[in-house]
Amino acid sequence: MMLPGPISRRRLFLGSAALTVAPLLPGPLFATPDTGGLRKITDDAAPISVAERLLRIDRARRLMREQAIDAVVIEPGASLVYFTGVEWRRSERLTAAILFATGDAVIITPFFEAPSVRETLAIPAEVRVWQEDESPIALIAGALKARGIGNGTVGIEETVRFFVSDGLAKLAPGIRVVSANAIVRGCRMIKTAAEIALMQKAAEVTIAAYRWVWPRIAIGMAPQEIGAMMNAATSKLGGTPEFALVLLGEAAAYPHGSHQPQRVREGEVVLMDCGCSVQGYQSDISRTFVPGKVPADVRRVWDIVCEGQQIAFRTARVGVPAGKVDDAVRAFYEKQGFGPRYRLPGLSHRTGHGIGLDGHEPVNFVHDEMTPLMPGMCFSDEPGLYLPGRFGVRLEDCLHMTESGPAWFSRPPTSLENPV
Repeated sequence: MMLPGPISRRRLFLGSAALTVAPLLPGPLFATPDTGGLRKITDDAAPISVAERLLRIDRARRLMREQAIDAVVIEPGASLVYFTGVEWRRSERLTAAILFATGDAVIITPFFEAPSVRETLAIPAEVRVWQEDESPIALIAGALKARGIGNGTVGIEETVRFFVSDGLAKLAPGIRVVSANAIVRGCRMIKTAAEIALMQKAAEVTIAAYRWVWPRIAIGMAPQEIGAMMNAATSKLGGTPEFALVLLGEAAAYPHGSHQPQRVREGEVVLMDCGCSVQGYQSDISRTFVPGKVPADVRRVWDIVCEGQQIAFRTARVGVPAGKVDDAVRAFYEKQGFGPRYRLPGLSHRTGHGIGLDGHEPVNFVHDEMTPLMPGMCFSDEPGLYLPGRFGVRLEDCLHMTESGPAWFSRPPTSLENPV
């Protein structure tokens, strides 16, 4: 059971996507892998500085003034970490931050949680507390009124729960409640050099873990065993395991897996989709390979997906609408007999997603997404192909946009014989 408190980024996947998170269970499901040959590679990973976080606040203030928004309300999650450093988990007891177009932020939190919340607070802010018999929404309304925003415009971060925005609208009817996407996305979508460096380190950890795990996968292994090895290697290398999806044989035809029992078999696909975080910033890398002799149809699909990744990479240029990346891949796949569009057999999901503090962030490589690509944006590039009832292939690496075009965080494999 997960209790409210300092946020834990480690996740647990069940069924065929299983990867044990041993510390959260009564005991490990499998023997702890021997990772003695691995060493930590994240000692040089520099956390986000207070100075950088203050620059984020300054950018948010500029965007608020441009959008005529007086304040922004944020609940616990990646956006709260991004702006304030506060690592906390949502519960029925509201903790929230209010960013203002002018002046320091205000943190709203239960009285008894305040000392813990302050532990990760990394910006100047006033902390206002509420008791168990008081309304935190009233505290938000009071903080806004104290700043002269009794009749102003307040932006709501897109993941804030309805009871917060609805309660604020009822308690402060003079306030106009709007979306804060222009501010929050406007900041978070464009990564700085410090953020990109942490994402690069996370990618290096995941690739190193793959290289350690791949030769240790044996015929007869279950997804959970492979996942346990991946988590152990990731932890030893200095990353925090986020997820490890392991799909075997036919299960690889379903992007997020199957509940059917699976074992590694010679000549059948092994698809792994794994990621970790370093100082909160994430990686997301998929590899597909085949133990033993590779069937001709699997090799053909693998080669097509490999080229699809490169088409996405070549299409991603500054100023190009993000959706055009998806369109270019899909047009190539249709010429190979897949689809059309999102139909199966073919590519049933978007070509890629934004990534950063969250594994999935706006915006996506998906049809009709008109947001132009800009330097600092980061995406996954994962144009898989799925053949229901047979197998699937996914190759996934992440990239970041530079002035001269995209740059890989991890380089895609070039052959089935060297898949990592």
